[in-house]
Amino acid sequence: MEKIKSLADQLREKMVKPGGGYQSIGDEVHKKATKKADKIIESTILKALIAYDNSNNKNMVHVRFDKQTADIMNKFKMATGVDVTKFVAFAVKHFFDTYPELKTIIKQYIQNTDL
Repeated sequence: MEKIKSLADQLREKMVKPGGGYQSIGDEVHKKATKKADKIIESTILKALIAYDNSNNKNMVHVRFDKQTADIMNKFKMATGVDVTKFVAFAVKHFFDTYPELKTIIKQYIQNTDL
């Protein structure tokens, strides 16, 4: 019984060790989630999503989702470690890259707009 430690005891020990603060605990959780995602599905799109870098993105857009979609995205975050913001940014970029005719529609609209 003495050797069994609670999660709280393990966290306290990590926080006491040098470099074992909250940040390193968060990094460990993220690494485990990423490894978990690699083990769950060997998917090209999932690998591209995890590798997608949205750190330079500064503009915010408010998006509304129905309850089921929001729930699925939150579960996806738990399963893979990919946050919803990164997921949406990747999805929109992928959507415009996959369907270039959408960019053509936007260009035509801008050309026909009077200033």
